[in-house]
Amino acid sequence: MMRTWPNAPSRAVDLAGTYIITAGTYHKVKLFNTDAKLDLLQSVLLESLATLGWELQAWAVFQNHYHFVGRSPEEGLGLTRLTNRVHGISARSLNESDQTPGRRVWYRSWDTRISYKNSYLARLSYVHNNPVRHGLVADAKNYPWCSANWLFLNAEPAHYETIMGIGAERVNVYDDFD
Repeated sequence: MMRTWPNAPSRAVDLAGTYIITAGTYHKVKLFNTDAKLDLLQSVLLESLATLGWELQAWAVFQNHYHFVGRSPEEGLGLTRLTNRVHGISARSLNESDQTPGRRVWYRSWDTRISYKNSYLARLSYVHNNPVRHGLVADAKNYPWCSANWLFLNAEPAHYETIMGIGAERVNVYDDFD
């Protein structure tokens, strides 16, 4: 049996699969508080996922956190490598822009492996609709830092309606960032 200690690695198992991942800024401070900073974070997230071989399914980027659903590479989750890359590049760029070298930007990330279809669809709905949940827009397609508009433009209408119509209010995702 593995003992628990304060600085233990966050995961003992590194399984390939489909995950929902959330990451938040340190003390939930809204550091990505301009369009340009949101563009930066979204670009770094999307480029990092592509570079590291993730198959992205949904994303939403906000002033103090982000969510995404994606399928990890077959060789394993690699979440530490991914978050180190996203958080390192975005923090350095943000701190350079704000002239705050060394400022701590990111707190941590939370991940959940998705193991069945209904859970997968509910989490897709949750992430796509997250800008509405946070009161930023009435229609998620109008929030430029998430995948809802991409889904609308690229999916079959029935698929789009199915995902966007799922009630995701009971989905258990850490999202205490208001």
